Amino acid sequence: MNTIDKVIAQARSENRIALLEHEAKIIVREYGITIPKFQLATNEKEAARIAQEIGFPVVAKIVSPEILHKSDAGGVKVGLNTVADVEAAYRTIMENAKAYDSKANLLGVLIMEMAPKGTEVIVGAIKDSQFGATLMFGLGGIFVEVLKDVTFKIAPVSMDEAREMINGLKASALLKGYRNTDPVDIDALAQVLVSISNLLMDHPEIRELDLNPVMAYAKGVSTVDARIILE
Repeated sequence: MNTIDKVIAQARSENRIALLEHEAKIIVREYGITIPKFQLATNEKEAARIAQEIGFPVVAKIVSPEILHKSDAGGVKVGLNTVADVEAAYRTIMENAKAYDSKANLLGVLIMEMAPKGTEVIVGAIKDSQFGATLMFGLGGIFVEVLKDVTFKIAPVSMDEAREMINGLKASALLKGYRNTDPVDIDALAQVLVSISNLLMDHPEIRELDLNPVMAYAKGVSTVDARIILE
């Protein structure tokens, strides 16, 4: 059984269809998608050790099958720069999570490398009953919420088709360099779309997928958050 099958089997054995964040990241990483370093900590000392191994600054996030909206539960701390910051964040996150849902199964706190700021984009996918796996691409942050500027294409997609999705945005000029901003790495973004397309074709048990945000840089990309829902 390969890594992806093991992750999915573990979720199935626990009657979960929503994968935990680190499980989703393990899966997309298997398809060559760049993810900031991460590791699950189960106590504050372990969290501090992991943070030192990863290198500061780091982000800390609650890991619980019952808490999908981590920010709503006070389960996210960013810009942690010292061991003391990480230990305090671990304690606070666990306390907040318990207050948010006293019955939640708290598995620990995910300690993550903090990705440099870039141009935020979103890559998504949904399994449609009529068309099958459909990919979505859009600008992230307020752009996807306010402008709803997104493109869609049925999987599988080629590199050329992925570039068409990116160039098909109304605001695609923002990705190609605008005023004093550098153009982003379009080919790296297109490769993410192709990789997700391949993942969906290989694993039809995936019903929904979101990479949000993906930070796009002048060279390369970094996927900060990942979400996968199974059939």
